[in-house]
Amino acid sequence: MRVVYRGLAVVAAVAAVAVAVVLVLPSEPDEVMAGPVTAPPAAPPSSGPAPSPSPAQSSPLPSSGPSSGPSSGPASSAAPGQRVTPSPGSSLAPGYTAMEALYADPRVPKLTGGVKRMPLASPGRRFVKDTRSGLAVPRLPGPWKSYGAAPFTTKQVLPKQRGTSLRGMFVTCPLPIMEQKSPRDTALLAARWTLNHHPKGSRITWLASQPVKGGWMLAYRVTYGEHASRAAVVVMDGGMSKPGLAFVTVPDSQRKQWRDIGRVASGVRVLG
Repeated sequence: MRVVYRGLAVVAAVAAVAVAVVLVLPSEPDEVMAGPVTAPPAAPPSSGPAPSPSPAQSSPLPSSGPSSGPSSGPASSAAPGQRVTPSPGSSLAPGYTAMEALYADPRVPKLTGGVKRMPLASPGRRFVKDTRSGLAVPRLPGPWKSYGAAPFTTKQVLPKQRGTSLRGMFVTCPLPIMEQKSPRDTALLAARWTLNHHPKGSRITWLASQPVKGGWMLAYRVTYGEHASRAAVVVMDGGMSKPGLAFVTVPDSQRKQWRDIGRVASGVRVLG
């Protein structure tokens, strides 16, 4: 009987060990790996719930330029109270004027008092009427001829030349830029606008600046590479909702017609 009891005790002990192993080990070996894999927090969590990151926080915006050091706040293009010079050809930033953009444009030098007046020739007797701008402008003699005006309201051109797309052009239209308090400033902005009708990389050199009846006239040289054009703008109040603009330009390949620029400058008048 003692042998039987000893055998039963051994069996009971083995059963107890098996139960303990079952209670300690997980029911399936993959339960531990099924949990989320997370990195430990960099700092102990606060007592409140952690805020969920917004899209802007998870995907920061690129800065507008190289950073000079760590920033304590949102990135900005200028220090508080500092104004950034507007870049040429770009749209105006809030708070900037058209004249500030003009002064920042390296293609257009400052118009100083050293720029002299030019003698104005007697106007001719033949005129082209522009009823939209309220101006009457000289009808230039041959080889000038009238041409399809769009996008202007009147247009006269010199003949095309072989090997180049540049040729003399004389146009009128209502002022295509913002009018300023001073006719002189308005003419400066108009001259800058005319660079859109010259080759890329063109730069202005002032030749003459003077008032005309009801407005202002500027004559200037436009250089581009090894070539240049002579040009002039006349801004004049023709009694319409906007002043009128007369613009003439002649490349150096047609320099014989440079004398016509003076005819334009002296011949623009109010229609009526």
